[in-house]
Amino acid sequence: MWNRPRFDLKVRLTLRVAAVSAACFAAISAYFLVTADSAAHARIDGIAAIVAKTLELQQGKIQWVASPRSDFPNLDPVSAHVMTPGLCLGFRSASGDMLQRFCSGAPAPASPPPQAFAAFYRSLFDPGREAARPVIVRGTKLGETVVSVDPAVQTAEAWHEAGRLMIALAIALPLLCALVYAALARALRPTRMIGNGLERIAAGDLTTRLPPFDLAELSAIRDVFNHLAESLDTALAERNELTRKLIALQDEERRHLARELHDEFGQSLAAIRALAASARQTAAQDCPDLLGECDSIARTATGMMETLRGALFRLRPPDVDELGLVASLEGLVSGWNGRSRGQTRFDISFEGAFESVPASVSANLYRIVQEALTNAAKHADATKVSLRLTMAESEIALAIEDDGRPNEAAVKSGMGLLGMRERVAALRGRLSFETGPHGSALRVVIPLAAADGQALEHAA
Repeated sequence: MWNRPRFDLKVRLTLRVAAVSAACFAAISAYFLVTADSAAHARIDGIAAIVAKTLELQQGKIQWVASPRSDFPNLDPVSAHVMTPGLCLGFRSASGDMLQRFCSGAPAPASPPPQAFAAFYRSLFDPGREAARPVIVRGTKLGETVVSVDPAVQTAEAWHEAGRLMIALAIALPLLCALVYAALARALRPTRMIGNGLERIAAGDLTTRLPPFDLAELSAIRDVFNHLAESLDTALAERNELTRKLIALQDEERRHLARELHDEFGQSLAAIRALAASARQTAAQDCPDLLGECDSIARTATGMMETLRGALFRLRPPDVDELGLVASLEGLVSGWNGRSRGQTRFDISFEGAFESVPASVSANLYRIVQEALTNAAKHADATKVSLRLTMAESEIALAIEDDGRPNEAAVKSGMGLLGMRERVAALRGRLSFETGPHGSALRVVIPLAAADGQALEHAA
């Protein structure tokens, strides 16, 4: 059987859809994370600007009132309005000293982010980064305001924004894969029918046709498939008809050759034997020394006549129409048992009634058995050959097994395996030939429907 891939088309397409969907979800999640980080930095930049402006107003008021008491910088007024959980406000002098700093507490999040997400987020976005704004009064820089957010708070907020999307992805992706797989399985269901049709075509059933499909692509495949099956069926029918005619012509030539050998060569051998007998009688009276040569000529002629008789038997088999298939095959096997003189044992068995087998099928089966027995006896050096013919309701099965050794001559001599295949193909049958260390086996199956069709053609 053909090598099958590890995954079918449905699984491959589902995996690709899942990969594309996961990539889209990942891009959306990254967009949310970048947006959340930008919004956080924009917020602390805005707070830093407000705090810096507030401190500049404080310093301007102190200079305008000319009050000797100065509580600059005073972050209390602005902290009450801008403080959020995890936010830190501070003022750093021009010399770099932190003069004042306020930080609000950060409550523990209800659902802390996973450690993997926290490490990933910190490696990419650097949460807790400070935002500084200078405090300038009358062209003099007094210091700068510093605003920052606790990294844990910022990471938790990012997880709150993107985590919901990731949870939705974890739920939606398997559901999407299941829906895509179900849809593909439904859409590609006809491909199984196409595969079965191709297997039937490969097995020789050229009557296979595919029904219409909903998808345009599959309908195009169906049209090509049916057209190919019809073309193959027509071509095979024409080839079988040509093969049948060639086989009939070959059989006719064999009968003609057998008739010529019998009429010409056989009569010549008979005349030689008669002359040898007459010469022996004359030699017995006039020249006894020639008796040995006369007997030798008679023996040679007798041997040649035996050889001729065997060749005529193979060229012109018994009339299968008159004797029947069973009697013809039994006579063939009996003849081989007689000629082998015990070196090869031929057995035959029948199952079923063969009276209704068409004449063309009987003649072809006889020729197939004749060639197979010849190959087994002469080329495979078999000691035992078993033949079994079975008649079933829908087919005729022939099995020939031997214990000989494999030999290329067994399939090339005479008509050979190719000729047997042609005869079986003409009857729309199947032939298999297997060889092994313990012998070979020939199996032929001919459908009765094809046999009936061939009988009707001959009758016409």
